[in-house]
Amino acid sequence: MIAPEIEYPRAPAHIDAYVNTLGPAGAMDFLLTFGGSEIYPSTNPKSRSMIVDKIGYDKAVALAAALGAGTKVRVPTAKPWIACCMAAEGLQTAEIARRLHTTDTTVRGWLKAGPARPARVKIDPRQMHLF
Repeated sequence: MIAPEIEYPRAPAHIDAYVNTLGPAGAMDFLLTFGGSEIYPSTNPKSRSMIVDKIGYDKAVALAAALGAGTKVRVPTAKPWIACCMAAEGLQTAEIARRLHTTDTTVRGWLKAGPARPARVKIDPRQMHLF
């Protein structure tokens, strides 16, 4: 029996390079491992690199090309998108909260808002229009 294909939500723009290079599941794993830390992507990584250990040499080179080799990059956490992906995989809210080290209330808010919807901006009616 073939497992059904998971329909992952669209990734936000700031993690497009990770998702396009590693795929949604690979990007989730990478962001959970390296999210919040600084990395130095290289087009010629060493075999002792943690990134090479995690994703392999070929994908490390491809990710370096996508992110810009030789520059310091802070890996985003992208927890709202990861929470939506985990929900698409069928995980319960409590399990998502445990894996992302956050509360179930926060996860419910992320799932309700969805990954690609921008935050609502309250417009003050007293504010003058610029144009």
